[in-house]
Amino acid sequence: MNFEYFIAKRLIKGKEHKSSISTPIIKIAIFAIAIGMIMMLITVATGVGLQHKIREKVAAFNGHVLISSFDNNSSVESLVPISSNQEFYPEFTDVDGVEHIQGVASKMGLIRTETDFDGVVVKGVGKDYDWNTFKEYLVEGRIPDFGEELNEEVLISSHIANRLGIHLGDKAITYFLKKNTASKSKHFIRAFKVVGIYNSGFQEFDEAFLIADIRHVIKMNKWKPDEVGNFEVFIDNFDEIDKKGQEIYENIPSTLDSQTITLKYGTIFEWLKLFDLNIIGIIGIIILVAGINMITALLVLILERTPMIGILKALGTSDWSIRKIFLYNAGYLILIGLFWGNLIGVSLLFIQQRYGIVGLNPETYYVSTAPVYIDWGYIVLLNLGTMILCLLMLLIPSYIIAKISPTKSIRFQ
Repeated sequence: MNFEYFIAKRLIKGKEHKSSISTPIIKIAIFAIAIGMIMMLITVATGVGLQHKIREKVAAFNGHVLISSFDNNSSVESLVPISSNQEFYPEFTDVDGVEHIQGVASKMGLIRTETDFDGVVVKGVGKDYDWNTFKEYLVEGRIPDFGEELNEEVLISSHIANRLGIHLGDKAITYFLKKNTASKSKHFIRAFKVVGIYNSGFQEFDEAFLIADIRHVIKMNKWKPDEVGNFEVFIDNFDEIDKKGQEIYENIPSTLDSQTITLKYGTIFEWLKLFDLNIIGIIGIIILVAGINMITALLVLILERTPMIGILKALGTSDWSIRKIFLYNAGYLILIGLFWGNLIGVSLLFIQQRYGIVGLNPETYYVSTAPVYIDWGYIVLLNLGTMILCLLMLLIPSYIIAKISPTKSIRFQ
């Protein structure tokens, strides 16, 4: 039998322990551990959740890596076409980790109604377009069908729809400038039919993009049927985006350029990196506060059990064995705090994930509700880290046991 564990267990279950002077202090320490764990879970889950959600939204409109012609000069509009007859299309087999590749093309346009107008970027997509990224953003109607014949169906954002007073089933009269200004008509006109309305919450994209059949862009630009504006590449692991971006660049023709979304939208992703520092800082402060509370509780426990320490020393028990008794006791209190902290914290996260009670300003955070990312891996790490760090912090005050004299402590009142 483990002697130290046996004594610690008797102390924990003892009736005098529950009515002792240290009881309020112990409860405060447990409460501090529980509150700290709740705050750490919320901090990590919402911080990582926000990072993941923004990454998903940027990738939904751009892919993870964009392949385009050098002549486009990072223009929003596709200026120079690329032949779709490439070795890397439709399957990018030369680079591991590529999930999907699709050809798209963009053209600037102007939607005009009887009372208002608004500039848009018409993004042309084809049969190879992966709509799974857009399904969660669809708020009304359905996804356009670009599978067979060329049609006028489009998907617009709720931002554009509300601004121009366009509803599901309405016609969106869109004007495009012709490159050849010598012709009689200096613009194209397309009467698109709105069959779906989306809301990604990412205002930078919502106020600009209208999703249409790529064949409209090809026809207006007088491209060949097998030409596209650029390719969007999706990878299966975002953490390897820089590595995969370099591999993709090395496996495409020298006439083409590739760019990751972390470079194209550098400001957004640099801002997201700050979340990691904030999360680490908050966790460090919370563990420090919880550790200080546990140190206070341990010192009170030692003070309260001074006669017992003297008796154990008189019986020949080593200082380290006595320290282990109190560390076991403190570990038990930490576990109680962690249990309630996890129970309450995870419950709050599931409620937020399910109902989205806490909202955010989409103009600042690019999302309308606080996103939650629940990963049991980081929850286990948080618990283990908190337990280990708190116990390490308790090793220092436990040295006070070595200073206690058996003769004086037995008479201690």
